[in-house]
Amino acid sequence: MDIKYTDFAVDQTMALLNIPSPTGYTWQAAEYVQKAFEQLGFSAGLTRKGGVLADLGGSDAEDAVLLEAHADTLGGMVAEIKGNGRLRITPLGGLNANNAEAENVCVIARGGKTFEGTFQLNNASVHVNSEYNDTRRSFDSMEVVLDHATASEAETRALGIEVGDIVSFDPRARVTAEGYIKSRFLDDKLSVGILLGLAKYLSDNGITPRRRVYAHVTVYEEVGHGGSASVPEGVTEAISVDMGCVGDGLRCTERQVSLCAKDSGGPYSYEVLQKLIDAAQREGADYAVDVYPHYGSDVEATLRAGHDIGHGLIGAGVYASHGYERSHRDGVRNTLLVLKGYLGV
Repeated sequence: MDIKYTDFAVDQTMALLNIPSPTGYTWQAAEYVQKAFEQLGFSAGLTRKGGVLADLGGSDAEDAVLLEAHADTLGGMVAEIKGNGRLRITPLGGLNANNAEAENVCVIARGGKTFEGTFQLNNASVHVNSEYNDTRRSFDSMEVVLDHATASEAETRALGIEVGDIVSFDPRARVTAEGYIKSRFLDDKLSVGILLGLAKYLSDNGITPRRRVYAHVTVYEEVGHGGSASVPEGVTEAISVDMGCVGDGLRCTERQVSLCAKDSGGPYSYEVLQKLIDAAQREGADYAVDVYPHYGSDVEATLRAGHDIGHGLIGAGVYASHGYERSHRDGVRNTLLVLKGYLGV
């Protein structure tokens, strides 16, 4: 597979990373993904939940494959407008207050107007707060400080901000000269970029897979039900393309593709995992098989919804999940190679 498909996947990832899409506010990202598939010549539509379902073609519609990735990210929601005009927020998904401290944010009001601010510890000045070092960081001890002249609840409400508004965190996305991809929310926009890279490979080369292939870009994965619906008729296997875990006790690095044998939801299909291993070996992909201690995926939501399918999980290695994450272009390429081999294209 030509390196240009890795380049395309990374470019699509970078574009997506800069579109705010915390769980519950994903329409802009979904529209971008839908149009990207359509521009590559594939039929794609929005699901009722707001995700994107694309048909990548294939001859055998009775033995179809569903590839799942998610465009929703961690984020926040305004839970209270405080008396000092600042905002207490509640997390969307598994956002951790510890590693979100001092991050720039954008508050998205119901009318679409946006307001910049920063997520800070309450009384965040070290020269003033003698308890700064000892204060436990939580969503009760931290607040959004708006970049507007507001010092009361009434003044903040007058701006147009209300409880329930979305808070998006700055991804700080960049690609280094050494090929490392660094950003918040590589989980899982990197995999959406990879699916678009696969789609471009199929389109450019006029390839019709033997098995029908669908791509479902979900929008509620971070709260557990992203892949629970919109499974096309005839699907017999589903692969969740999500981040591969990197950390103590695991073999995978950011430059590899991870094939998951088991996570917190239990083992993945032994037969599907073997197919993925065989595909990696045939294509010469650099891979690792790992067991993830704290993880759940779209395809597990698909199974829990009652669908009778085989299931697997792969992804480019990502370090520092749910924080400021890092992967590598090599991990993207190795993931594309496994998908190519698994689909036989």
